[in-house]
Amino acid sequence: MNNNHMHHGNGDSFEFMLMLPFFMALIVYILASVLTSHRHKRWPLYRTVFWFFGVLFLALAVVGPIPNLVHTNFAAHMLGHLLLGMLAPLLLALAAPMTLILRTLNVHGARCLSRILKSWPVLIFRDPAVASFLNVGGLWVLYTTDLYGAMQHNSMLHLLVHIHVFIAGYLFTISMIYIDPTPHRTSFSYRAIMMVLALAGHGILSKYLYTHPPSNVSLAQAELGGIMMYYGGDAIDLILIFIFCLQWYRANRPRIVGHELARLNAK
Repeated sequence: MNNNHMHHGNGDSFEFMLMLPFFMALIVYILASVLTSHRHKRWPLYRTVFWFFGVLFLALAVVGPIPNLVHTNFAAHMLGHLLLGMLAPLLLALAAPMTLILRTLNVHGARCLSRILKSWPVLIFRDPAVASFLNVGGLWVLYTTDLYGAMQHNSMLHLLVHIHVFIAGYLFTISMIYIDPTPHRTSFSYRAIMMVLALAGHGILSKYLYTHPPSNVSLAQAELGGIMMYYGGDAIDLILIFIFCLQWYRANRPRIVGHELARLNAK
């Protein structure tokens, strides 16, 4: 009984340690938003809401009932993937964290961060082609090799895979839609092509999983997980596509209005 109590206590301590970074992320963001609202114009409340739910979904994918089921339930794993690699990155990107940091830092700190954002490593990893490869290509490696089975028996590998899924998902999101300052901007056409290819790769993988289960996953579990990946991914992708198209329309709206005025004047 003492051993069980100690194990339960250790589990609670471990979960608390996992939750700590998420609490810190919420607190730091809120403090930064309050600070910048005093120095500059008021920070939008809706961005704080995006950040809150982004961090919440990120935490749910790492701590709680969902990660406790992933070893025996592939559908729970896929739900965690949708939260960790797609929905949370989208919400966090919409919270504009880099903009908030730049507004909160002093002049010297903001210039240093700006130089980092303009550096060649950031240029490479924020390129839509590279970000798409890391995001979708990483999922193909995870589910079509022995990596999925290996991560179930190695906690460090499990953690590294989760970190990759989140970072790759976030890089893909911010390479497609520009919310924060982006020194190295690519054209809408280029991003649209990469987005179509990435979403196609994600959809094909979900169909592949439906009939080709990963290591130690039953066919029934693979079918359910594939359905969740396909339709759940489509739902989140629709939001991303809507924002992308809205930004494209707004970027070309002055040109469209100018052409219309010129046409009317010609008459």
